Amino acid sequence: MTAEKIKELVGKMTLEEKASICSGADFWHTEAVERLGIPASMVSDGPHGLRKQDDKADHLGINDSIKAVCFPAGCGTAASFNRELLSKMGEALGNECQAEGVSVILGPAVNIKRSPLCGRNFEYYSEDPYVASEMAGALIHGIQSKNVGTSIKHFLANNQETRRMSSDSRVDERTLHEIYLAAFEGAVKKEKPWTVMCSYNKINGTYAAQNHLYLTETLRDQWGFDGYVMSDWGAVNNRVEDLKAGLDLEMPGSMGVNDKLIVGAVLSGELDEDVVNEAVERILNIVFRFEENRDHDAVFDRDKDHEMARKVAEETIVLLKNDGVLPLADGQKVAFIGKYAKAPRYQGGGSSHINSHKITSALDAVADNANVVYAQGFDDGEDKTDEKLLAEAVEAARGADVAVIFAGLPDKFESEGFDRKHMSMPDCQNELIEKVAAVQPNTVVVLHNGSPVAMPWIDKVKGIVEAYLGGQAVGGAVCDILYGRVNPSAKLPETFPLRLEDNPSYLSYIGEGDMVEYREGIFVGYRYYDKKKMDVLFPFGHGLSYTTFEYSNLKVDKEEMKDTDTMRVSVDVTNTGSVAGKEVVQLYVADRESTVIRPVKELRGFEKVELAPGETKTVEFILEQRAFAYYSVRIHDWHVETGEFDIMVGKSSQDIVLTKTVKVESTVKLPFVYTTDTTMGDVSKDSRALAIVQEVTKGGMFGDRPQESESSVASEAISEEMNAAMFEYMPLRGMISFTGSATMADVQALVDRLNALDE
Repeated sequence: MTAEKIKELVGKMTLEEKASICSGADFWHTEAVERLGIPASMVSDGPHGLRKQDDKADHLGINDSIKAVCFPAGCGTAASFNRELLSKMGEALGNECQAEGVSVILGPAVNIKRSPLCGRNFEYYSEDPYVASEMAGALIHGIQSKNVGTSIKHFLANNQETRRMSSDSRVDERTLHEIYLAAFEGAVKKEKPWTVMCSYNKINGTYAAQNHLYLTETLRDQWGFDGYVMSDWGAVNNRVEDLKAGLDLEMPGSMGVNDKLIVGAVLSGELDEDVVNEAVERILNIVFRFEENRDHDAVFDRDKDHEMARKVAEETIVLLKNDGVLPLADGQKVAFIGKYAKAPRYQGGGSSHINSHKITSALDAVADNANVVYAQGFDDGEDKTDEKLLAEAVEAARGADVAVIFAGLPDKFESEGFDRKHMSMPDCQNELIEKVAAVQPNTVVVLHNGSPVAMPWIDKVKGIVEAYLGGQAVGGAVCDILYGRVNPSAKLPETFPLRLEDNPSYLSYIGEGDMVEYREGIFVGYRYYDKKKMDVLFPFGHGLSYTTFEYSNLKVDKEEMKDTDTMRVSVDVTNTGSVAGKEVVQLYVADRESTVIRPVKELRGFEKVELAPGETKTVEFILEQRAFAYYSVRIHDWHVETGEFDIMVGKSSQDIVLTKTVKVESTVKLPFVYTTDTTMGDVSKDSRALAIVQEVTKGGMFGDRPQESESSVASEAISEEMNAAMFEYMPLRGMISFTGSATMADVQALVDRLNALDE
């Protein structure tokens, strides 16, 4: 339906009908207006599966939903670093939505992994905003190609579950733009999600739902978002103010309570009816976009999508460590140990919980292999060692060639609604790994978890496989990796620190009461660990393969450029091993010298390339202004400083193999605002300004002021370095004290003269 026809339709609605459209009819549907032919439209939880509820509705996964397919969670799909793969997964999800009459699937979730403790990290993609935005964009592209909408979430700065409905995220302007807004920005601008879901929390004192700065000025005016904004379920605090800020749809409905507030505010003049009209137009635009593009022939083929889920999972599994123990050979006697070998933990708890139509465990996948034996090893109902299960596991490991332990985090350790208290796995599982490794030198640990864990046993096992929460087909995918039928190709989208205390947010995570200060600023994840030169358990971007890759011939199409230009970067990658494999080529950019505090390097590009043994391919990247920029709070925009930058290509954030230096010239000169507090050191950076100050002070800040003492003791006390430092850090207002004649009016006149230099 055209915009004109929607406006015409809205013009025929009563004020009460308009207000009703701005609220959900129930948990999952928008309101209908039958007399005008406006249908109800269904939204449903996602983002890694369809959680459609037909009967009893809730938003925390308490009540059953329809049988569906659970794909790998965001923690895993991000590890694939494969945009094409996520687009195909999105197409499958979009087709499922069409078959089930769902207009919008609630996802993807792109909130930054500020701390390993966030209970909802399993849904989120990365500690890096570029990875989060790119992977989200790929999923959005696939889903919306089927004429089904997405709802990118949770906007904004929603990085913990503790007090999530009242917490106040206190984040400085630069950090918001470089880290937390950036995760949304690229996906919104490039892929145009149909909807955006705002978060529960406050941002710098104002609830997300009534934050005009971000819902309207940033999202719509700057980024060009043209869909509707919906609330997270129960995130509305002041319906009228929320509407003014740009929150169009309240979910779920309020049983008419907030509709009456909207009507009353319009009638009293508190709320302009045009604001309501705009919100209704945005909502109806999406409602009719889906209705007019319904695919009534779409079929939800669950078995077909199960196989798709397995393909996706194969590229989400990260090989963290391999001391020659993998891949396994079919003829080896292998002990599969651990409850998760038989009943895998493959998804998180809460609103994204999928009612899977079937589950393939690792034991299911090796059912025909007579060389595999199984021992449960532990129970995850409570963290308590079952001595009988432990003894059986140790005995099975002792009699095998290789022991593979399936361990990880149980549901009670990580879920929506609460944050983890520590990074540890259950003690009973750690004990199991220690005891098995003591009798079996060839031990491999397969981890099922949505966030980093501590590994006190890391030096006692030969292999570690990070399976993340790999969806309902994870068992088959893990066995494909273990037995070498699939070459692992995933990379970590987050850093695994040695200890929780090493995490940059450790001192301020959770906050004090409702106040949560993001004191680490822009130094999230690898940006912090690299800057501090800290050892980590596994770095961002790390992941092994059963083959080897060599990089060569790093080229740039220009070694000098203006910040308005683009740069083409290319590098050759060769498979130097004996089996086919895929490699994630990572490109980082480093500002060699900056006047502002910046990370050592930042990821600015990645590409996944598939290579046969001996094959070489050229991988290309395009770098634009943002690749070299930081967010300047002086101009409230992105800025590139003139200078040298390193173009770095690597296999992880700590494994850089090729570097080339280029020069970038800024086309924007930042205005320097002089004040009475401006130091002489800052004045000295502009020769024109320094000349003016020297003229006013007759050659120096200290003028002709007589020295009170010329004693040898005094001359020894004041060194050349001290004198230079005193001069450099002396504010202009110091003229009053050290010239003996200047007044504050004189200093202000000087400041005004300096500020007029660039006018």
